[in-house]
Amino acid sequence: MKESDDNIDIQEQEHKLLQMSEISLWLDNYDDIFSDFDPRPFSQRALSEDFLEEAKRASRDKVSGAIELKLLLAEKSRDKSIEKTIKKRLGEHFKRHHDLLEKEKTGTIKKGVLFGGIGIMLMLLAVFIVVNYAQESILTAFLIILLEPSGWYFLWSGLDMIVFKSKTISPDLVFYEKMTTSSVEFVSY
Repeated sequence: MKESDDNIDIQEQEHKLLQMSEISLWLDNYDDIFSDFDPRPFSQRALSEDFLEEAKRASRDKVSGAIELKLLLAEKSRDKSIEKTIKKRLGEHFKRHHDLLEKEKTGTIKKGVLFGGIGIMLMLLAVFIVVNYAQESILTAFLIILLEPSGWYFLWSGLDMIVFKSKTISPDLVFYEKMTTSSVEFVSY
C-alpha cells in the first residue's frame, strides 16, 4: 500500500510540473501564428507580433528548460504536413532571435567596458597633466577642463550600458531561451 501511495504522489508531482511548464494557446487557424502582412509560405513567413506577445506573457511564470507550447486547433482545421513546417519555422525563429539577442547583450556589455576603460584612461591622463604640468600653459589648463568631464562621461556611460541597457535585453532573451528548448505540439479541441 505504501508503494502505491508513493507512486501516486510522484505522478501528482509530475502532473503539476507538466502543468507549470505548459503554455496553451487557442488558434482559429494556422494564420493566427503568422503576420497578416506577409504573403510568403509558412516555412518563411514572419511570426505575428500578437502571437509572440501572447507567448511571452504566458511564459513569464514558467520555469525554463521544459516548456511545452501547445497550440490548440479545431480537429477539422488540422493538417500534419503544415504543422511539421510550422514547428520547424517556430524553432528556427526562436533560435535565430535568441542568438541575435545574445549577441546584442554581449555587444552592449563589451561596448560598456570599452567606454568605461576610455573614461578611466581620460581621467588618468587628466591627473597626469595636473600633477606634472598644471601651471605650464593655457593649453594644459584647457586639456584638464576637457579631459575630466569627458572621462566622467565615458565612465558613467559605460557603466550605464553594462548595468542598465544590457538588462533591458534580458526579458526577451529569457523568453527566447525558454522557447528554444521548448517542444511545440498541436492539439485538437
